[in-house]
Amino acid sequence: MKKVAYIASESVPFIKTGGLADVVGTLPKVFDKKQYDVRVIIPNYLCIPEKFRNKMTYVTHFYMDMGWKQEYVGVMYLEYEGVKFYFIDNEYYFNGFTPYGDVKWDIEKFCYFSKASLSILKAIDFQADIIHCHDWQAGMVPVYLKTLFAGDLFYTSMKTVMTIHNLQFQGCWDIATLKADTGLPDYLFTPDKLEMNKDASMLKGGLVYADKITTVSNTYAKEIQTPYYGEGLNGLLSARNESLWGIVNGIDYDIWNPQTDSLIAKNYTVKTWKKYKKENKKKLQEMMGLPVDEKQFVIGLVSRLTDQKGLDLIDRVMNEICQDGVQFVIIGTGDSRYENMFRYYQGIHPTKVSANIYYDEAKSHMVYAGADVMLVPSRFEPCGLTQLMALRYGTPPIVRETGGLKDTVEPYNEYDQTGTGFSFANYNAHELLATINYAKVVYYDHHENWEKIVERAMVQDYSWGQSALKYQELYESL
Repeated sequence: MKKVAYIASESVPFIKTGGLADVVGTLPKVFDKKQYDVRVIIPNYLCIPEKFRNKMTYVTHFYMDMGWKQEYVGVMYLEYEGVKFYFIDNEYYFNGFTPYGDVKWDIEKFCYFSKASLSILKAIDFQADIIHCHDWQAGMVPVYLKTLFAGDLFYTSMKTVMTIHNLQFQGCWDIATLKADTGLPDYLFTPDKLEMNKDASMLKGGLVYADKITTVSNTYAKEIQTPYYGEGLNGLLSARNESLWGIVNGIDYDIWNPQTDSLIAKNYTVKTWKKYKKENKKKLQEMMGLPVDEKQFVIGLVSRLTDQKGLDLIDRVMNEICQDGVQFVIIGTGDSRYENMFRYYQGIHPTKVSANIYYDEAKSHMVYAGADVMLVPSRFEPCGLTQLMALRYGTPPIVRETGGLKDTVEPYNEYDQTGTGFSFANYNAHELLATINYAKVVYYDHHENWEKIVERAMVQDYSWGQSALKYQELYESL
């Protein structure tokens, strides 16, 4: 029986700000329980909903050295859907209304969390074979394991995996502060270890000391070894490329299933979608305040509204996109410039654009089921889940060929009749526009071919089961 500990700053269903939580909460459920004992360690935030906090049971507590001071470490426990979750309890660090706040404070908090996560393994008598660390918040775990914990026999055989969900966030701060926060010796703060541009980076520490590194798609694994995508760590990642794996995320096929989804107007399968998908389209148009007309080509966008997502490209060509026969539905929140941009376009194209500047789970399911295409024109995208959900619902994605988007969406080829969506290569607004217009032509003028694209999309398998097999292969390699 292999023992694996997942260490992360968030996990569904307890706390979620992004895709990281989906991975940490869903992947452990998928492993064969006879072969793998996978447990998850996250902070016990005060903002975890009461319904979960009330079910947690107390396991133990102790005090731990953190630099020059002693800190309390409590351990709470809850089994959820067959997975054992441990929550590190410390009100001083985890008492905010949100899991993250001021960066300097977050860095101190997650240095504490990394050391506490390792320390509790002994307290709960879980001698892990593999410790799987997620993003910069758990970046100090491999560092602590190979330094301060190296002399303890309980820890000597443990191997570490460091997963990069988004390389943009690295937990960087000045060296003096990080030395004080971690209690680590001077020799670790050099350019070949934690030092980065005269500061120190928690993620870099994890990447230097982990036994294996993974990221959330094959293409992103290659991209981050280049200066454009590497965020200053491309040299290190190139040097470690023998240890670097790209494994695409999955989605939960029980939640995202057009056959059983209770949040959509009419359920459908790959056999019945022609009849029922248009019912969802009408309902979506009605819900979003657009004229109900099944002949419209409905483009969906469900996204965080940030620079990463390629929204400046849409801005350049939005008036051209909003031509005859097109409606555009947006759901999301983010930077005010993009929120206001979509409100502005709704103002000048009220029958074409529905800008919903909030996040609504039920409505997002309706967009996946009711739109004709899903737009994901990202500047970079480590994995991306939007396109996986769109494929599942038979809504061909229009994507830029980057990261996980390139790995999961096969562009339509009219000559050999293959493909599950549409894509463009360069980060260019007119290339995006040309791809949308091409998709429209196929939709209106070659509808039989369109139907085949939808059917090919719906039979793709991007469930977590596929990803779990790859992770098993990785764990075996250790």
